[in-house]
Parts: sequence; structure tokens; C-alpha cells
Amino acid sequence: MTSIPIIETVVAVVTRVLRWAGYPGLFGLMAVDSFGIPPLPGEIILVFAGFLVAMGALAFSGAVVVALIGGLFGAFCGYAVGRWGRDWLVDRAPTVLRVDPRQLARLDAWFARWGDEVVAVARVIPLARAYISYPAGTAEMPPLKFGFYTIVGALPLTLGLVYLGEVLGSRWSVIVPYFAYLDDAILVLLVVVAAWWFLRWHREYRRLRATPPVAPPS
Repeated sequence: MTSIPIIETVVAVVTRVLRWAGYPGLFGLMAVDSFGIPPLPGEIILVFAGFLVAMGALAFSGAVVVALIGGLFGAFCGYAVGRWGRDWLVDRAPTVLRVDPRQLARLDAWFARWGDEVVAVARVIPLARAYISYPAGTAEMPPLKFGFYTIVGALPLTLGLVYLGEVLGSRWSVIVPYFAYLDDAILVLLVVVAAWWFLRWHREYRRLRATPPVAPPS
């Protein structure tokens, strides 16, 4: 789990980048946060951006717009990895990771039905907001729809956290420990869900591999 000293180190890096680089730094940090590699605390980035708004170093509207654009850029990077990796998962991935085309068809159908809501809601959940981009790309969710729901989901959180940082001003750092504990709890939950999903997927994968494909009618 994330320890407070590690969070403090990350906070120090985030604040230095934002103080030194301003809007370009905000764009880059939010892009990395949305891509998910390496994971960054987007909440802290946005709250500190709000503090810089209170200090007059950034404009509120500018901080919100740049954060949204940076997040969208990072989300599309993850989306591209998922989309370009689709064929690799089917044909060239190691056996334990290989995906049966019938599983991809199910993923496509699931995203066609629920993808809009899932992408929008995931943007307000720490950690999940980055990694939802990968399966969305793998499922070939239409890019315009993916981008629209990414912005729709990210806008309320971005507005709220930048405003919170502006209101707190120099006291913005009092919220850092709470975000650390929240991320810890969500990380544990995601690990449990990922382990359950992997076991279920692997069992289904073995079943599908054992079932011969149905020949098309002649």
C-alpha cells in the first residue's frame, strides 16, 4: 500500500513541476495521471493547481481547461495501447495472456451496451480512471464517443478539486493524507477485483480453447 512518506515524495515532485512549468507542467502531469504509468495522484495535482490559482499563478478557467486536455491526451494514449494491442492479445501474446476471439466479441458487446456509463463514471474513481482507457481501446469503442464521455466524467471532478484547492489556499496540503488512505483502499479493492476477474477469465479461456469453433455452413 501507499505509505505517507512515498506520498510526500510524490507531492514534492508534483508541486515543483507545477511551480516551475505552470500550464505545460499541469498538462504533462495530468496526461501521465490519465495514462496510469507511472501512477500519479491526480487529486493532489488538481488541488495544488487550485492553490496556484489562489496565489495568482494560474487562472481558474485555464487550469481547468489545461487539466482536462492533458487528461484527455493521456486517456487516448491508453486507448491507443489497448486498440493496437488487440491483435497481439489474440495472436502473439504469451499463452496465459492470450485472448480467444470469442472473448473479445463479448467485450465488444459489453462495451457497446455499457461503455458510455463505465468510461464516464471511471473518470471520478482514483486509479480506475486511467486504466479504463485500455479495455475501451481493446473493445474498439468509437474514439469520438470515448473522448466525449472521458470529458463528461472528468469535468465535475476537475472543477471541484481545482476549486477546493483555491478555497483552501495555503492550507491545501491538509487533504494529502486523506487522499493517500483513499488510494490505498481503492488499490486493495482493485487488486481483489482484478484477481477475481483474472481467475474467471482464465477458466473461461480454457473452456473456450477446449471447445472447437463451429464451422460455417457450406
